[in-house]
Amino acid sequence: MGHRTRAATVEGMRFGCFVPQGWRLDLVGIPVADQWDTVTTVARTIESAGYESLWVYDHFHTVPVPTQEVTYEAWTLMAALAVATDTVRLGQMCTCAAYRPPAYLAKVAADIDVISGGRLEMGIGAGWYEHEYVGYGYEFPRPSVRIGMLDETVQIMKRMWTEDEVRFEGRHYTLGGAICRPKPIQEPHIPVWVAGGGEQLTLRVAARYADYTNFGATLEEFRRKSEVLARHCREVGTDFDRIVRSSNFNVVCEESEAAVEDRIAWIVDHYRPFVEGDRLAQIEAMFRQMAGTPEQLVHRLRPWADAGLGYAIVYFAEAAYDTSGLERFAREVVPALR
Repeated sequence: MGHRTRAATVEGMRFGCFVPQGWRLDLVGIPVADQWDTVTTVARTIESAGYESLWVYDHFHTVPVPTQEVTYEAWTLMAALAVATDTVRLGQMCTCAAYRPPAYLAKVAADIDVISGGRLEMGIGAGWYEHEYVGYGYEFPRPSVRIGMLDETVQIMKRMWTEDEVRFEGRHYTLGGAICRPKPIQEPHIPVWVAGGGEQLTLRVAARYADYTNFGATLEEFRRKSEVLARHCREVGTDFDRIVRSSNFNVVCEESEAAVEDRIAWIVDHYRPFVEGDRLAQIEAMFRQMAGTPEQLVHRLRPWADAGLGYAIVYFAEAAYDTSGLERFAREVVPALR
């Protein structure tokens, strides 16, 4: 099974969807004993609804504030979801390069690609959540060092997936003859998503190595960073059009404007026990950016497609409790943009 990087120019926008895993306080109130059933139910709904991929986050402490609520670890979920689903592709947005030694990460990813029948996407980034780094005992170096670690991690992963024995001497990592068997099923290797929009360093790493990128909180930002990526591609000799650009969206999709307001009120109430004041207002504003009826959402997403967005990964805050918005989006919004 070969991965697709040119499909966006043929098929229009492609879509993935996040499963609830607790990191964004999206399993609150569900008993721990019932949470895995909830996650798998949503994952299978994403699959049956027709999304191309499902996604998890790679974090240990909740946001927008650390709490005692659950956060399920990304690669544990990758292995479990590989056997809990049949056709949907499996990704992380995104794996923190510093949390696992790169050779070990490459080995885990290769195994899961085989277990899933060649359905893995490899999302990778430099990391940012300092509270987690400190809490788990990881060094939290300056951004240029973290991005240097990201660069070497991607190099190591690609070599582990394609070479018999890997020897590597870098500034951050050294390998003395690493063997990775089994190799991934996908050829030439598992698709690599380099996430992050740092214009000087991260996007240059993406230009060198990425099959996919992920950046852009706003349309203006997406356009600007696309131009920067294109410049880096010219400088390193990469075909810019080969790289599929993606972004993430917090979506509210309801039948009517009144129902949209009800859902936003539910989201605000859901977060209220954990944050208040300006931070709660920021959460509400964040979800309003891509909230509407199906027709309104198609209208809001078309300019992104026109700007070259090839892949949208959507998040529904209520998915663990109510999958109707997730299903409505797949049924009424996705076909209009695909």
